[in-house]
Amino acid sequence: MTVREPSDHIDATSLTTGLFHQTSGYSAWRPHGTRDWLLIYTVGGKGRFGYGSGEILAEPGDWVLLRPGTLHDYGVEASLKNWNLLWAHVLPREHWLPLLGWPVVNPGLMRVTLADKTIAGRAFNRFLEAHQLATGPLRGRELLAMNALEEVLLWCDQSNAQSGPRVDPRIAEAMDYLIQHLHEKPTIPETADKVGLSVSRLAHLFKSETGITPQRFLEARRIDRAAQLLQRTNFSIKQIAQAVGFDSPFYFSLRFKAMMKRSPKSYRQAQRTD
Repeated sequence: MTVREPSDHIDATSLTTGLFHQTSGYSAWRPHGTRDWLLIYTVGGKGRFGYGSGEILAEPGDWVLLRPGTLHDYGVEASLKNWNLLWAHVLPREHWLPLLGWPVVNPGLMRVTLADKTIAGRAFNRFLEAHQLATGPLRGRELLAMNALEEVLLWCDQSNAQSGPRVDPRIAEAMDYLIQHLHEKPTIPETADKVGLSVSRLAHLFKSETGITPQRFLEARRIDRAAQLLQRTNFSIKQIAQAVGFDSPFYFSLRFKAMMKRSPKSYRQAQRTD
C-alpha cells in the first residue's frame, strides 16, 4: 500500500453519482476516507480495493460499500487494464442503516455479490437510473435518485445472507428525534436523555453505528432539508434558515456554502435553471 497525495473529494449532502470508464493508472487515495458512504458497482473490467493487510479484486457484478472514515485505496492496477464502475457517495436516510450491514472484508470495507440474476439485474438497472436521475434535468432529481438508490439497497439486502448487524434501536430513535425536531434546535444532551443514554455513550454508539457524529448527522440533515426547501419552495433564505434550526441567516449561509460549495441563493438559481 503506497502512501500518496489524497484524492480530491467533496462530501455529498445527500447524493453524488458517477459512471466511470477507467484504464490503467486510475486510482483514488483518501487515508481517512470521507464523511459519506461510498457504493461502487463494477460494470466491467476489474477494480482493486486495498486495506491494511491486503486487497480484494472487484469483478463485474460485485458491489463494494465503504463506511465513512474508511481508507479509500482503490483503482485499476496495470495488470487489470480497465475498470468500468458506477458509484455513489451518499448520506443514507436513517431507515437505510439496517440495509448497510453487508459482509465485512475488513473493518469499514464490505462486499456483496448478487447470485440471483433477476435480482442482480434489477439492482443494477435501478442504480443506473439513480445516476441518470441525479445528473439529469428533472425538478426534484435528487429526491427521485435517492428513492431509486433505496430500492438498490433493498434488492441487495434480498441476497445478503448476513443481513445485519441491525442498527441499535436507541440510535435509530436518536436519529428520528433529531430529524423530527430540526426546527426546534435539538441538543445532543436532550437527545441522549430522550433515548436513555449518557452524552458520551450516545456519541460513541452513534459514530460506531453510522460512521459520523451526532453533530455531523444533525448539520447534514439541516442542510439537506434546506436544499429541498430552496429547490421546492419560494421561502426566503431567512425563513428557510429558521425552518431548519438556524437563528442567523448569515451563519446558515456560511454552513450551507461549506457543505454545498455554493451559497443558498446560487444553489436555488442553479436548481431552477439546470
